Amino acid sequence: MIQTSLRKALHAATGPMTLDIQLDILTGEFLAITGASGSGKTTLLRLMAGLEKPEEGRILVDDTVWLDSARGIQLPIQERKVGLVFQEYALFPNMTVRENLEYGLGKGQSKVIIDELIGITELEQLLGRYPAKLSGGQQQRVALARALVRRPKLLLLDEPLSALDNRMRERLQNYILKVHQAFSLTTLLVSHDHREIFKLADRVISLRQGKISQPDLPETVRYANVSDGTFRLSGEVLQLEEAGSGFSVSVLIGTNVLRVPATMEDLRRLQPGDRVEVLVDAQHAMLIKA
Repeated sequence: MIQTSLRKALHAATGPMTLDIQLDILTGEFLAITGASGSGKTTLLRLMAGLEKPEEGRILVDDTVWLDSARGIQLPIQERKVGLVFQEYALFPNMTVRENLEYGLGKGQSKVIIDELIGITELEQLLGRYPAKLSGGQQQRVALARALVRRPKLLLLDEPLSALDNRMRERLQNYILKVHQAFSLTTLLVSHDHREIFKLADRVISLRQGKISQPDLPETVRYANVSDGTFRLSGEVLQLEEAGSGFSVSVLIGTNVLRVPATMEDLRRLQPGDRVEVLVDAQHAMLIKA
């Protein structure tokens, strides 16, 4: 559990504003943070990481105090076990991909984690390249892997995919989900993209003028009615899992996630990221790979 209480005066585009946050985050949770520009989202992440100092506040991570202004405790970023990924890739241009990853190792830390991350983020063919020879999506994969080298407790993502095209965003979203699950991370994602939020997050909050408010997210999904009385819904496979004595597939449709009963054959032919159509009638749902 991460327990956070933070207060900091800010100068937003609309004038003076106070960031005033009381937030509890469950261990292993994927929390999305949305809200208008200038509402305090990035500042919140920087305070969590230790890049900025609040006027007053407290951050308790499990049994470790990262911040307690009343007691004069302010752990530096190096001691907070956080991974950071921002829009800017911040890779060292004079280092290869492997060298960028190895630079993040702690003193005496085994290099085994490097090979594990290379496999998860599929960087095997890029290890000898320099950042200038990588695409934006490839650079962001390297940045994501480097953020995890020291096995952080908390992964902080500040709109890391906003500069990428839609197809590359979808691929990187799958990598983020994969590392979140593989490393049992607690992850905070700042994003304006509703589709990205619903695909990745367990929970979403919104910041408005420095305070937490209910997120203003779309609630409707349009359905295309087929002449035989069924509905044909297009979506993207998020997850395949066992469900009791059977199986199910979670499909992102618009801004909603639909869990569809599945067969073993469905699990063999589908994987996260696949486009599918779901045929729904009054009693049944059927998956068709697009």
